[in-house]
Amino acid sequence: MEFERLLASRHHFMKASEIRELLKLLDQPEVISFAGGIPDPEFFPREAFQRASAEVLTQAEPLQYSISEGDLGLRQQLKAHMADLGVPCGVENILITSGSQQALDYIGKLFLSPGDTALVEFPTYLGALAAFNAYEPRYDQLQIQGNQSPEVSTAAAQAAGSCVKFAYVVPDFSNPTGETLGRGAREALLDRATTLDCAVIEDAAYQALRYEGEAIPSILSLELKRTGDINRCRTLYCGSFSKTLAPGLRVGWIVAAKPLIDQMVLIKQASDLHSPTLNQMLVSHVLSEGFPAHLEHLRKSYRERRDAMLNALTSYMPEGVHWSQPEGGMFVWLTLPPHIDGAALLKRALEQEKIAFVPGQAFHADGSGANTARLSFACGKPDSIREGVQRLARVLRTV
Repeated sequence: MEFERLLASRHHFMKASEIRELLKLLDQPEVISFAGGIPDPEFFPREAFQRASAEVLTQAEPLQYSISEGDLGLRQQLKAHMADLGVPCGVENILITSGSQQALDYIGKLFLSPGDTALVEFPTYLGALAAFNAYEPRYDQLQIQGNQSPEVSTAAAQAAGSCVKFAYVVPDFSNPTGETLGRGAREALLDRATTLDCAVIEDAAYQALRYEGEAIPSILSLELKRTGDINRCRTLYCGSFSKTLAPGLRVGWIVAAKPLIDQMVLIKQASDLHSPTLNQMLVSHVLSEGFPAHLEHLRKSYRERRDAMLNALTSYMPEGVHWSQPEGGMFVWLTLPPHIDGAALLKRALEQEKIAFVPGQAFHADGSGANTARLSFACGKPDSIREGVQRLARVLRTV
């Protein structure tokens, strides 16, 4: 049977993730991989999860269906966490999702009709583009402090027969660039969104992984200072425990105005009913057991790896290669000389030096950025990171 004619038009917008394909390289021991933007399993608090599992599974509740909004105990903990971030809210403003990736899918489903405009940075998180693509949006470049006025974005969207629905950003230690939006840029984004009358999607997956410098208030907290009421805010905050506890549990959350949460609860009821109760309760128990100390250990360990990569880049990279200086997160962004194509460089790097990274073009909604690349330092020991950068530099010198 020829299934192609039966499929919805949206399937044309769904593309395989280059990163997911590159993760297969991690099974090859001779390859030094800077490709996977994943946490090091060495840092998973397995003993804490074992203790939590023994306690949680003394009852039947974690094995039963639950409410779509999420485990009440976990949402109460998140309510306290958000208050610490300057976002006072109620549990009714919080929805537990199966990772922040599900949150992005729900946001795309809720906001985007075919042809609607989503403002994203060039480059931006590839997983966000994958989540939004299924809903057939039109992308426009988000230039927060650039020369493009909100009126230009509005006119371009109207010319395409739609309107601007939201602006999406990863403001802290962005995936893929590692860069952080300053407070002024966050305020400017809120000003722009107000003029456009669109939502703001704040992807805070890496916010807790700061290694130096002063923490910058979240976009939602800055908007709350303007409105005084979370139910009057246009910002949706997406959080995750994938980078700080364990990605395999798939526990994330959305904080937003209650009318938006109510709509996403309906989406969740039609999607998977609720995120796994057991996983939520395990996370809740581990959060109560020395989480601040665990987080500090993560920061110290990842800081050493970031420093190893930045020092190696300074020592070995040839002239004409530039890179970001992240204050946290998991990524360093390379900008190569204009004539070097990242995908071709990856092929040569694998063949000649057994070194892997992610070419940067996939992170650009318009297909630009061929001369860029993302390096992740999260899963490498400092000595391996230095060796990997040295290998990559050797390949670059040949091109």
